[in-house]
Amino acid sequence: MKKSNSIVIAVIIVIVIAGGAYALFHKSPKPAAATTSSNSSSKQSSAPAVNNAVLITKTSSTVGQYLADPSGKALYTYGADTSGISNCTGSCLASWPAYQDTGSTTNLPASVSTIKRTDNSEVQYTYKGKPLYYFASDGSSQVTGNGVDDFSVAVP
Repeated sequence: MKKSNSIVIAVIIVIVIAGGAYALFHKSPKPAAATTSSNSSSKQSSAPAVNNAVLITKTSSTVGQYLADPSGKALYTYGADTSGISNCTGSCLASWPAYQDTGSTTNLPASVSTIKRTDNSEVQYTYKGKPLYYFASDGSSQVTGNGVDDFSVAVP
């Protein structure tokens, strides 16, 4: 079992590195001018983009800018959480898995830190003190959990 855990961790590290390299070398160019309707442009945020080994900023026509992991999967915050404390435990984690740190927690980017979860002692990423989660029903580049169960898409 220890060997299979090591393999899983190694695969996750390779995926994170590959996602980061992809994000670094495959940035899409900035559009010259907005050609969408005023409804979608009003949802755009002027917040600075985040792009590092832990978080990237993506844009959706429905929610504007949001935070994602390096592979592009949307991240969420939970309204019942307090700064540095996750209150999503037990069955909540089945729908809202914690965005966990599987590697080193040193040299994290500004605004990113980790907490040690009190329910399972795993290390979870936070952004500006708010624990981060995935929505189990999302695929890459999907943002379908915004406003569900007191969760909101994480924004830069």
